[in-house]
Amino acid sequence: MSASPQPRVRKSAPPEGQKRPLPASLSRNAPLVPVDSAGGQALAAVIAILTFLAALCAGGAELVAASSAQWRSEIAREVTIQIRPNAQRSIDQDVERAVALARQAPGVEQAQAFSREESERLLEPWLGTGLDFNDLPVPRLIVIKIKEGAKPDFGPLRQSLQREVPGATLDDHALWVSRLSTMANTIIGVGVLLTALVLVAAGLAVIFATRGAMAGNREVVEVLHFVGANDDFIAREFQRRFFRLGLRGSAIGAAAALALTLLLGLVTRSWRASPTGDQIEALFGAFTISWRGYAVVVLIALLVALVTGIVSRLTVRRFLNENG
Repeated sequence: MSASPQPRVRKSAPPEGQKRPLPASLSRNAPLVPVDSAGGQALAAVIAILTFLAALCAGGAELVAASSAQWRSEIAREVTIQIRPNAQRSIDQDVERAVALARQAPGVEQAQAFSREESERLLEPWLGTGLDFNDLPVPRLIVIKIKEGAKPDFGPLRQSLQREVPGATLDDHALWVSRLSTMANTIIGVGVLLTALVLVAAGLAVIFATRGAMAGNREVVEVLHFVGANDDFIAREFQRRFFRLGLRGSAIGAAAALALTLLLGLVTRSWRASPTGDQIEALFGAFTISWRGYAVVVLIALLVALVTGIVSRLTVRRFLNENG
């Protein structure tokens, strides 16, 4: 005996005048691109990290550039005359004559000769202490300070020294200034390159996030097309949402970089009286960035946000063209 068929249950229609609720992604007040989702928060975290690294690179480059400018300014304001001992001449008289010639040169503010004891003390870091320098031909040094803003021509002074003080050489430290300029420009170039790479990485992350958002909101895009929305409207919506997302992440990253810079500045100022602090201050100054450094960090944050919005718009247009 065969079993009797089960009666088919009919789904009751919604009461008259009441509409069936739409899915959450299609509700009226739901955003087209939700930024508070897990994917949006992860992208904001990635953008914050990338902005933090870019701001550190830019701040470090600006710090090195400022320190290099200070070094070059200090070196460029000093010229050194070195007088080697000559058994046939009195080195003290040669030093006095060289000082007199240096003080007569235009643009010279001060000329000071190092004594024999001071010249020997300069060699102690390389030769050690407790040595007898009587048998060593220790040269005598004369430090010339140039007036601020002056750019004197030391050609006539070199000729006078060669003529009246044999064995004297003048060093204007042009080689050291050139090396410092090369080092600073190299570090600045590396900082700019790293910042550009960070922007490229942020753009790639936005591309993948945008394509994922488009795939997850495919039915929303289809409904929008059905009701007459064009591709420009959809692209603008994605651009606006991702720009806000990028601005939030880049602001967090830039603020963290500035906070770290201020913290390092406080730490180095507390170490100023110690040997470690003196070495750090000699290399990086007071470890503080100028207003230009803060402006660069803010500019990087804005660039990251703009890249996020523009790349998302271009990605949406390309995705719609490929799937249109």
